[in-house]
Amino acid sequence: MTALRTALIAEDEPLLAAHLRAELQQVWPDLAVTAVATNGVQALARALELRPDVCFLDIRMPGLTGLEVARALAEDWTDDPGVPFPLLVFITAYDQHAVQAFELQAVDYLLKPLVRARLQSCCQRLQQQLARRDVLHPSEPDPLQTFARQLQSLLAPSMTTPQRLDFIPVQTGHTVEMVPVDEVVYFEAADKYVRVLTTDREHLIRMSLRELINQIDERRFWQIHRSILVQTRCISRAVRDEQGRLSVVLRQRSEILPVSRVYAHLFKGI
Repeated sequence: MTALRTALIAEDEPLLAAHLRAELQQVWPDLAVTAVATNGVQALARALELRPDVCFLDIRMPGLTGLEVARALAEDWTDDPGVPFPLLVFITAYDQHAVQAFELQAVDYLLKPLVRARLQSCCQRLQQQLARRDVLHPSEPDPLQTFARQLQSLLAPSMTTPQRLDFIPVQTGHTVEMVPVDEVVYFEAADKYVRVLTTDREHLIRMSLRELINQIDERRFWQIHRSILVQTRCISRAVRDEQGRLSVVLRQRSEILPVSRVYAHLFKGI
């Protein structure tokens, strides 16, 4: 008896979402589409709630892009080994060069407009991967870790790198203070702002963490979570709790910072 699998479709074009769902019913009858999300934020929430076997993610969606949803899933996915990370398929209108980039990262894709033959081969590949996943030996690499590293290379900054920041301009009233980057213990995303935390002070700047990452020396600051950059010299130690979750203890501040599984490889030996 064929195992029933589940899927989530994230696509902001209702006609395309409906068409994909109908085509999936034809080429993969044992796949149950449990949710259709119309934006990236909804897709992330529904995927974390329903834990589907497969996610079909449109590259360009309101709220979060398909790649951003994938990265957030990799960071927030449960540590329960009995709930494996979903297989991801990107829906894209990109040209062939971009498609090749996805292919090199072992992430499947569907081009718009959808073609049934291509969808059928995609589903066959997914079925094969799911079958292999079901019999995965404990000694084999964690598919989530492998995927996360592949995804990080897809999301890496472009070759054109902005000039590195030596100071962070922080405005307080009518005064702009220049905070040396070397004094920052860690940065933390907070809605549309970034918190800048030094040894004894906290500032707020109107900038996304993504913008900041491209201007900060990655050898001095490690991204340990989707929302956190920490200065390496300010890390006292990394500890693992009974559930296997990693956290960072700081030298100059009392906060305990979480480490996402995506970035656990930074602390080899832990």
